[in-house]
Amino acid sequence: MNFIGYRTLKTAFGVVIAMYIAITLELKDATSAGIITILSLQNTRKQSIQLAIKMLSAFLLALFISIILFRLLSYTPFIFGLFLLLFIPLAVRLKLQEGIVISAVLITHLLIEQNTQILFLLNQLYLMIIGLTIALILNLFMPNLESKFKEKQLFIENLISSILLNMSASLRDQTCSIEENNLFNQLKQTLTEGSTIAHINYNNRIFATNNNHRQYMDIRQQQLTCLLSMKKHFDRLSITYKQTIIIAEFTSKVAHSISDYTMTNNQLSELRTLRESFTTMSLPKDRAEFENRSILYQFLNDIEELLLLENILKNL
Repeated sequence: MNFIGYRTLKTAFGVVIAMYIAITLELKDATSAGIITILSLQNTRKQSIQLAIKMLSAFLLALFISIILFRLLSYTPFIFGLFLLLFIPLAVRLKLQEGIVISAVLITHLLIEQNTQILFLLNQLYLMIIGLTIALILNLFMPNLESKFKEKQLFIENLISSILLNMSASLRDQTCSIEENNLFNQLKQTLTEGSTIAHINYNNRIFATNNNHRQYMDIRQQQLTCLLSMKKHFDRLSITYKQTIIIAEFTSKVAHSISDYTMTNNQLSELRTLRESFTTMSLPKDRAEFENRSILYQFLNDIEELLLLENILKNL
């Protein structure tokens, strides 16, 4: 495990640069530029831009209110409290709450110096602009998560295939795989991790108009629901019939075709043929057979839904 992470390095570098720029420009309270940089660094490019807009807007609102109060009344802690009573609710109402703290800190500079002259106001504005700009520039440099997403994608497809193969073997042999629960848990965890990566990756693309990675994860999540339903039906089966073997073989075919979208339509056609063939078979001989065949039919419906979702994936 790395002791110093990528974001920590960016933060330290950004703070130093922001402070040096402020010092070079001979701005008062130059360290504030570094603090603003720390508060402005975000996990994604889009978040960084959105925060910068909100923080700058909140600061301009704070300047407007504080100038009026300090000039008309006085430079006292009581007036600063009055400023907060007006500024905080307005910032929250305008959804600018992210900029409340740093704006309040910069306004304390006006209070301490008892100065609202244009040059000093510009000093505070420059501190804000420097801090935000450095953070925005640094947030342009984000690690590429595309390869990590591909790894999760491949692992998810292998897990789904393994779960289906386990179900096929269990149907055929009337056994229960001890690895099945572990496979389901891995799939749930990997889907969560993949969704997080998809979200970050999308928000790092400023001009992105679609989120195929997120859609992919959502569809795989729906397939997990199908698999859980199939497992629930499977757990209720008690006897192996001819139809059970047929469905087991078909489940194995589906398992081997996960992510091979060229085979989806063929398998959907085969499934319909399979369902029609069941209607021509002899009727159940007793209640137990009737219940088991009913469960198998529901199991087949879940496979169909899984294949339909697989069909959607090829169009992403």
